[in-house]
Amino acid sequence: MKMKADPRRSGTDATEFLLLGRSSRPELQPVLFVVFRLIHLITPTGNLGMIPLIRFTPRLQTPMYFFLTHLACVDIFYSTNVSPQMLVNFLSKKKTISYRGCLTQCFVFVTLLLSEYYILGAMAYDRCMAICSPLHYNSRMSRPLCICLVTFPYLWGSAVATMQVILTSRLSFCGPNTINHFYCADPPLLMLACSSTYVKQMALFVSAGINLTGSLLIILTSYVFIFVTIFRIRSSEGQRKAFSTCGSHLTAVTMFYGSLFCMYLRPANERSVEQGKIVVVFCIFVSPMPNPFIYSLRNKGVKQALRGVCARHLSRLEKSSISTISH
Repeated sequence: MKMKADPRRSGTDATEFLLLGRSSRPELQPVLFVVFRLIHLITPTGNLGMIPLIRFTPRLQTPMYFFLTHLACVDIFYSTNVSPQMLVNFLSKKKTISYRGCLTQCFVFVTLLLSEYYILGAMAYDRCMAICSPLHYNSRMSRPLCICLVTFPYLWGSAVATMQVILTSRLSFCGPNTINHFYCADPPLLMLACSSTYVKQMALFVSAGINLTGSLLIILTSYVFIFVTIFRIRSSEGQRKAFSTCGSHLTAVTMFYGSLFCMYLRPANERSVEQGKIVVVFCIFVSPMPNPFIYSLRNKGVKQALRGVCARHLSRLEKSSISTISH
């Protein structure tokens, strides 16, 4: 590991770290590269497709799809924050990342993770208003309120990430430089520090507890009101329609928070590090990938918009082919 002495500190500063990656078996690296390359292509493509579809479809100009647009943006940057470096490392002998690159990756990861927490919470609140107060929905979910509900996650996530990166930058790393992960995650990074990590660990613990509990409390409270309202509906058709309006969001929340709970509730043993890598792979790569398909396949408005886009493209192709034949 490259080091440079700093007279202001008792330790030394690392300039780069070595990432062990997903697997230590060389024969698996090309296979893993292909698998994660496909995932990396599917996730941005699906989410990028959702953004213009929502933006240019008049019937989708509602708060729910406004939040869905921002969720798609977060998922795109969430996966691409880690994917390029990891894909390069699969086929590279030198699996290193610079110190500044490591801190940048940590900052972006925490910012986007917390943003997704609270955007999912805002979407739950939106569904609660739509089902519990349908007559006052438009007034309560006004445009200024929606902007505030998506601005807060980004600002809060950036503030918490800045605090965490500052605390990490104050640590001294004096070797070894090997991070037992495929990206710069805080827990394995702290194991390399040769100075006290008490403040940093407490900050991680408090931040994780407050944000995970806070965002989940918003979602659970919203769905308590939603289910109470649905069960008061006497007709089965009305209950089915009410459930269908929040089914897509509930599926996405279950996948996202399910992977997070698996990450934090793993038993502490010698296999926990490798198990943690599997869970993080699911959280970062697998969980965001099906979101566009969940919201498109389970949502009537999105399906109608997709049919309209496909019909317009087919019509243009037919007209162009007819004009070509006539000439």
